[in-house]
Amino acid sequence: MATYLSFLALVLVITIAPGPDTALTLRAALVRGRGAGLLTMAGVSCACAVQGLLAAGGLGAIIVASEPLFLTVKWVGAAYLLWLGGHALWTAWRGDFSAEAAREPESRGRGGRGRLFAQGFLCNITNPKVLAFNLAVLPQFVGDGAGLPVLALYALSLVALGSLYLSTVVLLADRARSFLSAPRVRRRIEGGMGAAMIGFSAKVATTH
Repeated sequence: MATYLSFLALVLVITIAPGPDTALTLRAALVRGRGAGLLTMAGVSCACAVQGLLAAGGLGAIIVASEPLFLTVKWVGAAYLLWLGGHALWTAWRGDFSAEAAREPESRGRGGRGRLFAQGFLCNITNPKVLAFNLAVLPQFVGDGAGLPVLALYALSLVALGSLYLSTVVLLADRARSFLSAPRVRRRIEGGMGAAMIGFSAKVATTH
């Protein structure tokens, strides 16, 4: 039990550290509201669960050991974050947020919901650092002889804490949305988010 609590404490510290998943979820909540933020969070959590179960089942080690496959995931992830960052900077530079507002009702439809979920899923699933974390940390806490159920429990605990944290971020952002939606503030948010995403892209690109 003490080992599991130590694992949760470590995961909590890592979860609250700024990262691309948090930035993307926060932007969705600020731009399109609580529902959009929660959908993005759901995509992130689903991808995190996939990565955790891959690590628990041993497939994650195969992906990391296969250099071409690992490099493909890494560069796709870096390119995707770069695209997200560039889009946010372009939006900030234009300073026209009426198009975003016009598309907001569309995000409530099935296609809009799917895009929000997919953005969150892709942001996490193409980040090799998540898989590498699972592979590096899980064995240290569960030991070499742990079975799949124990490994899955630890991996999904990471998903649960991450989902709880991102949900809190979404709810807080939704409360502040009326103030933060002012054009001048939105431009600064978009610019900051764009710079952050490009920084995360460079960080992923330099992952070994």
